[in-house]
Amino acid sequence: KMADFRGKCCSIIFQDPMTSLNPVFTVGYQLEEAVLLHTDRTKKEAKERAIEMLTLVGVNEPEKRVNQYPHELSGGMRQRVMIAMALACEPDILIADEPTTALDVTIQAQILELMQSLQEKLGMAIIMVTHDLGVIASMCDEIIVMYGGRVCERGTADAIFYSPAHEYTKGLLRSIPTKTNSKTRLVPIGGTPINMLNMPKGCAFCPRCDAAMKICLTEKPEEIWVGEDHLAACWMNIKNMMEEGKSNE
Repeated sequence: KMADFRGKCCSIIFQDPMTSLNPVFTVGYQLEEAVLLHTDRTKKEAKERAIEMLTLVGVNEPEKRVNQYPHELSGGMRQRVMIAMALACEPDILIADEPTTALDVTIQAQILELMQSLQEKLGMAIIMVTHDLGVIASMCDEIIVMYGGRVCERGTADAIFYSPAHEYTKGLLRSIPTKTNSKTRLVPIGGTPINMLNMPKGCAFCPRCDAAMKICLTEKPEEIWVGEDHLAACWMNIKNMMEEGKSNE
């Protein structure tokens, strides 16, 4: 059942195409394998589909590329092959796990533009998993910010970038260069990443949070609405909401 689900209903683009593609098989063989596994196409039709997909993702001379091995292609070309493989069976959901990390800035922009155009053309949903806030800003409609495997904040791109409600989100935004802070020192998030084998009882971000309170150490905050289509799990927001309620009374 999972084999039917993977590739056909849901596909993934991995972070490093060089380690994701099998080095001992040609690009064409690996593309054809996905098509043969999830469709009723013949071997000849699968090869035609492989060439068609390489053309779709902008690989030049696709008839030649299908007979080449991964090491014969550039990094950007290999990533395009990974996208072609993921989209060969027209999935409903595409998971992109840091799809541009191993690429230079120019190729990165081309890959992101390609993914956006294919998303519009094929009508699929894309789940981007990335630490690059620039990529998120240009690609995503809705954002979920996670820390220690827990959801800190979720909302629209505008809400997250212009009205962050969780201290971790605020720390991420303070630590990236922008036009306004280009002449000042960036503010890093203090402390060290959390030990996933020894999770705290309270908020996962508490040990690194400058605004932490006593309750943050012992109790996990629940997600509350902090705006339209905007949720955050932070005791500071809960405290502010309670204080506003008292002042209104």
